[in-house]
Formats: sequence, C-alpha cells, structure tokens
Amino acid sequence: MEDKLSSVAKTFTPSPIQELSHLAQRCNAINLAEGFPDFPAPSHIKNAAVSAINSDFNQYRHVQEICDHLVMMVKKMHGLDVNPLSDIAICCGQTEAFAAAVFAIIDRGDEVVLFDPSYETYEGCITMAGGVPVFVALDPPHWTLDPNKLMKSITGRTKAIVLNSPQNPTGKVFTKDELEIIAGVCRTRDCLAITDEVYEHITFDNEKHMSLASFTGMQERTIITSSLSKTFCVTGWRVGWAIAPAFIASAIRNIHVKITDSAPAPFQEAALTCLRSPPEYFESLRRDYEAKRDYIVKLLAGVGFKIQFKPQGSFFLFAEIPESFPLSDVEYVKELIQQAGVVAVPGRGFFHTNLSLKNSSDVDCSYQKRYIRFAFCKSNATLAAAAQNLELLYAKGLKLHSFDKKDA
Repeated sequence: MEDKLSSVAKTFTPSPIQELSHLAQRCNAINLAEGFPDFPAPSHIKNAAVSAINSDFNQYRHVQEICDHLVMMVKKMHGLDVNPLSDIAICCGQTEAFAAAVFAIIDRGDEVVLFDPSYETYEGCITMAGGVPVFVALDPPHWTLDPNKLMKSITGRTKAIVLNSPQNPTGKVFTKDELEIIAGVCRTRDCLAITDEVYEHITFDNEKHMSLASFTGMQERTIITSSLSKTFCVTGWRVGWAIAPAFIASAIRNIHVKITDSAPAPFQEAALTCLRSPPEYFESLRRDYEAKRDYIVKLLAGVGFKIQFKPQGSFFLFAEIPESFPLSDVEYVKELIQQAGVVAVPGRGFFHTNLSLKNSSDVDCSYQKRYIRFAFCKSNATLAAAAQNLELLYAKGLKLHSFDKKDA
C-alpha cells in the first residue's frame, strides 16, 4: 500500500539522526540538542494564559489586538508602516506562517534561494509547494556571504530568497552590507523575500537585528515571519505571524484558515501580555542569553572544540570538531552521548548540495561533516551539569578529539 503515498510524502523519510535521539534517551543524556528552553516561561505570561482559559477564550478566535501591537513593534524597531487590518496574518507559530507564505507565492518549478547551512523546515515547505530549493553556501568559519555566489544562483525562474537572521544553526547576524546585497538582488531581479525573524530580540555584543523589509524598496516585496516562541520561552503555544503586502497577507490568511483555522485562542489572548512587555524584559533576555553563550563557548573550547565564530544572535553555537578527530559529526555525537552523557545535533542536517554551482564537484564541502550544533537555551543547572560531564571526561584523559576511528 506504500505506493498510495504521494511523491512528496515519499521524499520525507526519518532522519538517521533519530537513532542518536533514541541512544540519548537510553543513556539519559543531557539535552543540548533541541532548540527550546528547559526553564519555566515567565509567570505573568503563564498566568495570562490560565486566565484566558478560565475566561472561556477556548473557541476559534482571531485576536486583532495582536496585529495592533505588532504594528507598533515593527514601527519602533524598523520604521515600517503596516496596516493592522490588511497586512498581518496570525498563524500557528512561525512554522505555519512560513509554510503558508511559501504556498501563497510559489508555483511548481519556481526556484527559491536559501543560505546554507539552513534550518531544514524551509526546504521541506518549498518542496511541498513544488518549488526548487537552490542553496547558496555561506563561507566558513564566519559564514560570510559571497555576492558572486548569490548572483550565480539567480535565474529567470528565481521567485524568492529566504533569509533567517539571526540564523539557526550558526548564530550569524547578517551585516548591513550583506542585507543590502540581498535587497539589491531582490530589486534588480524582481524577487520576493521571506524572512524568518524569530530570534529578532536575541542578539549579542551590541549587534542589532535589521529586517530586510526596512531596506529601500523591500517592504513591498518582503514577507516577515516570526512568533512568540523564542522571545517568550513558549515554543509550544504556537502563536506566530506573517507581515506582508496586503494581497500576500490575504492569501496567507486564506491558506491558514483552510489548514488550521485558528491559532490557539487562549494563547492568542496571552500573547497580548507578551507583546506589552517593557523594554527591560527584552534587555534581560539578551543579557541572560549572552551570559549563557559565553559560558558554553568557554566550556566547549576548553574541552577541545574549535570555536572560530562566536554566535552573534539566536541561542545556538555551531562548533567545529577538532582537526585531530578523524570521524564525522554523527560519529562524534554518538561518542559524546556514550562517553559524556551529553547530546547535541550533528551539523550535516543543516547543509545541502550547493545547487547554485554548476561545477560543485570542484568545491570542497568536507567541512559540512565537521560541525555540531549546541543549544544553550537551557537552565544554568543544565549547562553546569553538561560542563561537569564534559570536564570530567576531559580530566580523565578521554579527550573527545583523541578517539581512534577503529574504536568508534
């Protein structure tokens, strides 16, 4: 009966990384893999959700006040003028907002440019829409954008460019010059842009998030997607949004209604409390995550990882396996689980074939198996426990960069 599956469904298979997840569970490993906090959401936000449930906001619902607050936020942050009645679609998290955006603009055969490494959901959504993902490799170790690579990736079939900044998995914040290059390509080649800005409030070292929509001529061709999830530690609430030109926002709303009808009603109500948070909340968020970043950078560098790029935003560290270690990222993570009781994510799942280069065989992509993603959106107790395990292993002389391939 498997032949009854659609051709698209057949392309989505379980990841080999799932085997590592099962191994981590058996070993009761400390979880530095998954990108969600293991500490409580702020009490006043949780209380707002409880109050909404008790007030019987439990049916299909669209909370227009969310749009009103978002209008004020993007005006303050990016200087954008947005119509709250026509330019915003409330969705079930950023993931649905992104998917609906793709379904709204991509036809079969349209090409969509993404920057590699990239979050895996983007490719899946584009594929389901019948589009063709085209990956432009950022240059390690600082993940810089090569304008020539971007230009070579653009064809007459290019419909959109996807931008995630601050970025998962690298923690890169695209520079103003890089954003101007992307905006210039969109304008001159008449491309749309879809941005994932879920880490917009989590930047470090005085870096400031800039939305691509704020650049000249870009608001009319940009779809901004974001959510409550990362900023307010509520990844399970599934309240997100898309901000776009009215005709695109309308299409996104129509798709959203056909698929899920409504974002969770009580959490929409609680979103108002989130969005009314004072500036001190966002500053505290940045400060706390910056401290966690500094902690994990020092920890991993101290046990042999190669840290050439310090995250500028998000809550991920993309660490390079020491050169002396002969095995791949997947094998390294397996050793990490078994010998240190700590689990992270092999980096290869974020890398893809570089379709924008015709002579890809001439490009050295060996680095794509040399990175591991660590999530530091964890409690201080969790990070301290991981540090204890890793440092103990290191002190015993069982250095993670000294395993022999035959022993793995």
